[in-house]
Amino acid sequence: MNMSSESLLVVLFVGLVAGWLAGQFVQGTGFGLIGDLVVGLLGALFGSWLLPQLGIHLGTGLVGAIVNATIGAVLLLLIVRLVRGGGGGGWGWQRNWWRR
Repeated sequence: MNMSSESLLVVLFVGLVAGWLAGQFVQGTGFGLIGDLVVGLLGALFGSWLLPQLGIHLGTGLVGAIVNATIGAVLLLLIVRLVRGGGGGGWGWQRNWWRR
């Protein structure tokens, strides 16, 4: 598969925007520029697989791609947070639960 430099820039832009937006929605999960890009790209893959499975089609174009990737990235970050045991290095909800 050949990808032109413009296509690569669009994919990187969508991934970066989606990763940043997902970091804004899921507080405490900022990964920096490179981390947000990776989360956005993985979220785009996850969203483009999951949403059609659920019968959700957001359309085509740049805005649709960003929304799709953002939804996938938010879901990905929530799954990572569940696996890690909450935000803040795994101590957020566990510490508060222990004090009750």
